[in-house]
Amino acid sequence: MTYSSSILARAGLPCVVATLVFCCMAVGAALAADALTPHVATTIQRSGTSANLMGVHARDAALGWAVGTGGTILKTSDGGKRWKSIPSGTTALLTGVSFADRQQGWVVGTNGVILHSSDGGEKWSAQQSGTQSALYGVFFLTASVGWTVGASGTILHTTDGGVHWDDQVSGSNAILYAVHFVDSAHGGAVGALGTILATADGGKTWRPHETDNAATFFDVFFTDVNAGWAVGNAGALYQTTDGGQQWIDRAMICLKTCTRPADLLRVRFSNPQSGWIVGERGTIFRTVDAGFTWNEVTTQMIKTTLYGLSFANPAQGWAAGERGTILQITVGKP
Repeated sequence: MTYSSSILARAGLPCVVATLVFCCMAVGAALAADALTPHVATTIQRSGTSANLMGVHARDAALGWAVGTGGTILKTSDGGKRWKSIPSGTTALLTGVSFADRQQGWVVGTNGVILHSSDGGEKWSAQQSGTQSALYGVFFLTASVGWTVGASGTILHTTDGGVHWDDQVSGSNAILYAVHFVDSAHGGAVGALGTILATADGGKTWRPHETDNAATFFDVFFTDVNAGWAVGNAGALYQTTDGGQQWIDRAMICLKTCTRPADLLRVRFSNPQSGWIVGERGTIFRTVDAGFTWNEVTTQMIKTTLYGLSFANPAQGWAAGERGTILQITVGKP
């Protein structure tokens, strides 16, 4: 099923003469996108756990990690044929995982927990975050440079691989759920109460940018210094084309079969054209045209909420979620 994100479609206005050309072009583009959309296969993998998995990171088609409740850390080295449990040394809720390369990785969680691995996730040791606030999002640009965000507007930054973590002033008291950078200067963070923050100097200054929605935003992702997406509760979907200065509502239509829009929890792009969204009730959306249209990926396999999403390349990725769910997503030819 194809959803158009145009303002006209969302407003439910008829296709009158003044808008006939635009409407027909949009429909034609959607049909073309359907015809060119590669086949998507989803396969449930055995995680060996019933923990809720809150984050997943794919390094390549074979190597990946997942984290979740009860200090759960999982690792696969064979594309998910086998996920093995790794001791984390904590029972805290682990919410996010980021690897800068095949060896250097970080996990964050409640109570200010930050864990680091230098051997591909086989062993983990605690780092001193300097906070007791829950941490929900983590992103490492290199093995030295990274950020984590969390409760009470917390933003922490490191330039030495987490040996030292320094506070950055967010200017917000909202819970921040996600952070993403495209280079050492340009990035964004999102959270509760419609909070969207952007920086152009590596986080030395964070500037708030308002939307017309007080939604809780759970994730943000930039494909370059200008283009980015934010997703949140009740189907919230916003796009920026100017580095986060302005955000445009791209919420999708909730049709008759939809009792209410699903919470959208994670957004990822594997290249500027190809993007994915996962969320509540097993929701999966896919775009192949940089977000002009989003196609629902139909799967009867799961109806559990998907919290984590990661693609190492455009052809393969993983989603992870409730009750140990790990879903391999494989993209074939049209």
